[in-house]
Amino acid sequence: MHGWRLKSVKQSLLQWRRSYSKIPGELKGKYDAVLIGGGHNGLVAAAYLQRSGVNTAVLERRHVIGGAAVTEEIIPGFRFSRASYLLSLLRPQIYKDLELKKHGVKVYFRDPHSFTPMLENRNGQKPRSLLLGGDMAENQRQIAMFSKRDAKAYPEYENFMNRLVCAIDPLLDSPPVDTSAITRGSLLKRLKSLKTLKPLMKAGITLGSDIPKYYEVLTAPISKILDHWFESEPLKCTLATDAVIGAMASPATPGSGYVLLHHVMGELEGKKGCWGYVEGGMGAVSEAIARSATALGAEIYTEKVVKEILVNKGKVQGVVLQDGTEVHSNLVLSNASPHHTFLQLTPKEQLPEDFITTISKFDSKSPVTKINVAVDRLPNFLALPNTPDGKPSPHHQCSIHLNSEDTQLLNEAYEDACKGKPSTRPMIELCIPSSLDPTLAPPGGHVISLFTQYTPYNLSGGRQWNDEERNSYADTVFDWIEKYAPGFKSSVIGRDILTPPDLERVFGLPGGNIFHGSMSLDQLYFARPVPTFSNYRTPISGLYLCGSGSHPGGGVMGASDANAALAAIQDLKYS
Repeated sequence: MHGWRLKSVKQSLLQWRRSYSKIPGELKGKYDAVLIGGGHNGLVAAAYLQRSGVNTAVLERRHVIGGAAVTEEIIPGFRFSRASYLLSLLRPQIYKDLELKKHGVKVYFRDPHSFTPMLENRNGQKPRSLLLGGDMAENQRQIAMFSKRDAKAYPEYENFMNRLVCAIDPLLDSPPVDTSAITRGSLLKRLKSLKTLKPLMKAGITLGSDIPKYYEVLTAPISKILDHWFESEPLKCTLATDAVIGAMASPATPGSGYVLLHHVMGELEGKKGCWGYVEGGMGAVSEAIARSATALGAEIYTEKVVKEILVNKGKVQGVVLQDGTEVHSNLVLSNASPHHTFLQLTPKEQLPEDFITTISKFDSKSPVTKINVAVDRLPNFLALPNTPDGKPSPHHQCSIHLNSEDTQLLNEAYEDACKGKPSTRPMIELCIPSSLDPTLAPPGGHVISLFTQYTPYNLSGGRQWNDEERNSYADTVFDWIEKYAPGFKSSVIGRDILTPPDLERVFGLPGGNIFHGSMSLDQLYFARPVPTFSNYRTPISGLYLCGSGSHPGGGVMGASDANAALAAIQDLKYS
């Protein structure tokens, strides 16, 4: 056992050293643009800036680039996508412009994409399960085991939702409507800003007379929408998980429908709605973007902690590092969250008081605890037992939804967290990327990603998220997995537990929120992060927000940074 682990560690370390984008030379004192944060968003922005001839440096505080899209060897021999763990939302134009396949991105497509096993006693028969993928006829056969009516309705539901996705999709690649320019700008600015209405008008034309129905999808609780279409709880709950994942919300929360859309509007290499594992983990995506940026001439530096944004008379001047080094620039783009950018890095006296007040109220509550697990064998689910050879079956390759047989379970788990305690029956999304990607674990071993909720940032009774509380919650999660797949706990080699405060500390996610802030309707589109500054520009001339706290929000998408970079380039051109 120890022999293959040591060999695997050496191999993976060699691979990691070859892939890391080490930038030669020393950080200079002057650039055209400085990017705060080397997450995937900052790296995309740097690539687009440099592509336009803007001399750019990226400053990352950690020892590794990628932000939340990073691969780390936490347990010897096992490489984890430690935070973000699936690829789909990365915008196709970015994929193409930055030549990410050329720079090393290899995707393992998942089909089927969703597996929901049941916990039920069927008089000696194995429990049922729901397996959904790209084959509509097979999906209907699976659903018919629970409801023939739902099996018949499912294709119509998919078509209905896909139409809304088609309407919203172009909005992701465009800046939101510039309400400030339309209402208070000069005549020239008002005329220019009218162009931002075009994608919104196009979306309205796509939806046509059905706009009221789609308005309900965006504003109502997702449980209400799903109750209209379906009667079987396993199907409704499986679909509802995409509406609440990463959100401090339940299926009964108004507006949860948009989060569902945010997770189904992806595309991979021309395949709509596909999600996949990236070979080498999500850090390989960040590495490919970094290679694209550096090939264009951008410079990327790790272990460079930005302490303050330099501002003089309302105009950005650059940044100051923690060690006192000043790096001057005409543009600063922040990949950090709105809270960190404006409440910690920007001098308060340079910002309007009402802006500071609004930013301080930007909701960033998170329900997420991410647990990364190394195991010496695949989980063996009662609903679909493993084959005798122990090799992965199709259901091992997709997102496995546990405690997801009934939407009421999700409501109860959410209510636990609202009372300041971790869910006693948490929602669990279990993924096994090594079932498709053999580079992540030694032979026979596997890496497992557990995306779990609901866990509050602040525990009741003054308790803190110490090791005892972390392990207590993780034990609860493992106990539930054991019910679905007996023997799971004995297969565990090691685990890495990231509660909301841990996600904030390690990855700079405010409140542990994977989107930098709630994706609720009051914090989307021209209200992200605040209604008067939603087009990536800020009250400071030359300072731009390009992270997930700006439109269109979170996920490994790249849209916010590409849009922000283009806005900065446009302003530089006309300055």
